[in-house]
Amino acid sequence: MRSNAYTLTFTSAVTIVLGLLVSLAATSLKDRQALNEEIDMKRNILRSLHIPEDHSRKMSEQEILDAFDQMITEVHINREGEEDPNGDLILYEKKSGDRIEGYAFPISGKGLWSTIYGYMALEPDGKTVKGITFYKHGETPGLGGEIEKDWFTSNFIGKQIVDAEGHLTSIQVIKGKVDPNRKEAIHQVDGISGATMTGKGVTAFLARDLETYNPFFENIRKGMHP
Repeated sequence: MRSNAYTLTFTSAVTIVLGLLVSLAATSLKDRQALNEEIDMKRNILRSLHIPEDHSRKMSEQEILDAFDQMITEVHINREGEEDPNGDLILYEKKSGDRIEGYAFPISGKGLWSTIYGYMALEPDGKTVKGITFYKHGETPGLGGEIEKDWFTSNFIGKQIVDAEGHLTSIQVIKGKVDPNRKEAIHQVDGISGATMTGKGVTAFLARDLETYNPFFENIRKGMHP
């Protein structure tokens, strides 16, 4: 018959080993989740800047990381629109050699059911939409969830965030279809049938986030940045 001391020692050892295994598994899972989030973020930045994946297959994780490192530069700016290593706003510049080919920045805000996250990209002129992605949300599948689909996001390409006088107008998701004969059409995109509140949410947070980054893009439009 084994002693109580042996039983306690054995139980303690098993508990310690199991605890270590659980801890290692949790750490490994956390690291994997962090990497997945990084890959998803960088994939969407690349998409917003029109660095597409091969339609026959998805880029591997390493290909995404390599493409991002080769083409994208992270820049911090302050609220006055100036590059500042201590600035709290982040921009992602797409470069080809020394030539800037676009700027991407994070966007987020409330939809109908959830907070929607994405990236918007502008052309080097600081006023024309280059692309947009919505990659994380909890909107209704088949309705508000359509914001992540190409048919919706492609409507933003070529739209203007400023009017003829250079004043910020943002982009509006309207109810129904855009009338191309109206002058406002250059600042509007088609809404999603049955998802009016999601569209209103997108319109609201795009206006807010573009206002936040506008000092930087206004400087570009005035020729104060390359």
